[in-house]
Amino acid sequence: MPSILKYTQEAAIWVADNGSTDDSVIFIKSEYPQVNLLVLNQNHGFAEGYNQALNHISADYYVLLNSDVEVTENWLNPLIYQLESSAKVVAVQPKVLSYKLKNTFEYAGAGGGFLDMFGYPFCRGRMFDSCEEDTGQYDICIPVFWGTGACLAIKSAVYHKVGGLDRRFFAHMEEIDLCWRIQSTGHTVMYEPTSTVYHLGGGTLHKGDPRKTFLNYRNCLAMMFKNLPVSSVIPIILIRLILDGVSGIKLLVEGNMKDFLAILRAHFSFYAMIPYLYKKSRGVPRSKASLYKGSVVWQYFIKGLKKFSELPDA
Repeated sequence: MPSILKYTQEAAIWVADNGSTDDSVIFIKSEYPQVNLLVLNQNHGFAEGYNQALNHISADYYVLLNSDVEVTENWLNPLIYQLESSAKVVAVQPKVLSYKLKNTFEYAGAGGGFLDMFGYPFCRGRMFDSCEEDTGQYDICIPVFWGTGACLAIKSAVYHKVGGLDRRFFAHMEEIDLCWRIQSTGHTVMYEPTSTVYHLGGGTLHKGDPRKTFLNYRNCLAMMFKNLPVSSVIPIILIRLILDGVSGIKLLVEGNMKDFLAILRAHFSFYAMIPYLYKKSRGVPRSKASLYKGSVVWQYFIKGLKKFSELPDA
């Protein structure tokens, strides 16, 4: 909050309390009375929590901003400039660096996100768990496949027109799904490096939490079912099921039973979601034109390429 209040004079600041059970509401009211506070009746998750909150807020632009993000001077103006630069540009993310290692890209978003043909997300500056040092190598404003939900500026009209974040995702991958739907309607998501924020990460679900594993695997399958062209859904998801099986067996051999079971539960949960996903995606544009044509799993684990700049055709 201190950095947001210090460097955000040009916008209204809202805190949506997502059914907290501690003293968050009392703290905000006493320490930051100038901030608009919206109290939700329960924990709706990241996705529906934002949907509920934004239904109560009238603005031309929204900035979805995690509570564990520190902003910097002049962080907002470049994002708004991009949104106003073209009718096609409807969402923008800044450069996201680590709060703990200020010169290193952060896992969630880094220098803009991409998605490979099998649904694996990666970023300029981050490949799986390998995060690069920021030396200015990605200081060019470009279109990206997805912008991070940790800090995403978006035109409100488009957010509501495409249906916002999918509530059934609860958390994880929901912003990638949103950005995919945005692009399928002919719009563009941008990365703006002249805006910088620092993200702590892992504040809601720690990286090692099996719940996080469950949501990532399930939601990736759900996202692909919704957004891939119909002719590609079955073959691509079948390949992904095999890859997930290999990942699960590796975890089992390593003695990580909790994550193995999380992947198993993710698949059964995905199967149960199919009727909902089918209904949700009927009549909605689908496209895979912006997907990275190769496999980042192959490039990273087999060929040993650890940097985005090393990827062929990236």
